[in-house]
Amino acid sequence: MTARTRPALRPRTGRRAAAALVLLAGCLALQPGAQAATQAVTSAAPAAAVPDLDREVLAAGDGWAAEGAGTTGGSAADDAHVFTVRNRAQLAAALDGGSSVPKIIRVAGTIDANTDDRGRALDCEDYATDGYGLPAYLAAYDPRTWGAAKPSGPQEEARKASAARQAERVELLVGSNTTLLGLGRGAVLKGASLQVRDADNVIVRNLELRDAYDCFPVWQPNTGGLGDWKTAYDTLWLRGATHVWVDHVTASDKGHPDEKEPTHFGRNYLRHDGLLDITNGSDLVTVSWSRFQGHDKAMLIGNGDGVTTDRGKLRVTLHHNEFDAVVQRAPRVRFGQVHLYNNRYVVPEGAAYRYSIGVSTESRTVAENNAFTAPGHIEVADLLKSWNGSALAQSGNEFNGFPVDLLAIYNAYNSGSERDLTADVGWTPTLHGPVDSAARAAADVARGAGAGRAG
Repeated sequence: MTARTRPALRPRTGRRAAAALVLLAGCLALQPGAQAATQAVTSAAPAAAVPDLDREVLAAGDGWAAEGAGTTGGSAADDAHVFTVRNRAQLAAALDGGSSVPKIIRVAGTIDANTDDRGRALDCEDYATDGYGLPAYLAAYDPRTWGAAKPSGPQEEARKASAARQAERVELLVGSNTTLLGLGRGAVLKGASLQVRDADNVIVRNLELRDAYDCFPVWQPNTGGLGDWKTAYDTLWLRGATHVWVDHVTASDKGHPDEKEPTHFGRNYLRHDGLLDITNGSDLVTVSWSRFQGHDKAMLIGNGDGVTTDRGKLRVTLHHNEFDAVVQRAPRVRFGQVHLYNNRYVVPEGAAYRYSIGVSTESRTVAENNAFTAPGHIEVADLLKSWNGSALAQSGNEFNGFPVDLLAIYNAYNSGSERDLTADVGWTPTLHGPVDSAARAAADVARGAGAGRAG
């Protein structure tokens, strides 16, 4: 087994050519009428064509996921459990319902989760059932006539039934001892909600995760205001998961950006939830060299202020990632011990923005040598937001190229309106690689982060 901590910043022509041979062989094999459309394909490519990322494991000391036995994913898989998949049916078969059998799954090309078992594309109308229709739903639950009660009755029941039909297609369980790997530079999983649920020892690498689009958002009234639309699918959701390495992933809403959705009941009709949420007691996670782009609520660590069973868990390392045009939650943390170092934050001119690092109940985040770039109307104090949080340790961070003390500026700016944050988080990170300067890390991330750049 081999291990990695940094990306190769130059293309490896031989490896890309080998991956292309695998893709070409697969395309020739999967002509119309081929039986392979309904089963996972075990790669029969010669040894020279197999990418060497398959059995790479997380390097010793590379973040919280390296704790204890470390994270090895499907590196122990036998040849019968090494798959190359090119459509949803093959991917679902290879995942095997989230089984724990060691497996390596290579994603080739673009896979659309919103397809049937024959590969036919499905849209929201295909999932709608029992008389559901958005105009009827809006008419039934207009707050001006329905009030502040939760939706109930025929249209809400029809919405639930329709949502269940979509969930059956797009929710894909990733089980223990799995490596899910994109081949080359063009591996895309579109419309899916990958879920690592109560599983251990998982690697997700070199894969673009795009547009986990909810056809049937639910209206949630609020007795004190307008309410909001709630969506169902995180692009990647770690729920009760342990020892997970997410590396060189690109996650976005590409295809259906929420800002282009209409307004209903005075609120944006959101279609996406989180890009990567780490909740329900998940623990020992490393997220590295990934890009989170064009999204509202990007990353939630810890799902509720009252979930005290999360104490001692939610240990997460985020390093060498880019948060580009992310409005908020980059990340928002409850309870967890989170090491946030050498990440790059970019707020484009004119983009919506609320904050980057959320400090919530009993969170203990250490933010080191991160680089923030933002337009002039955004203040340093805007980078942090606290909800019942008390502590954040920070050092070496830069804002538009200048060194800043995030904690001191936040406390000074919010004096009298919010309680001060202390630097005493009660722990010191020890599982990490070299911590570069913010400027050097930003340059490295710009060149090397995201899908298609591993290896």
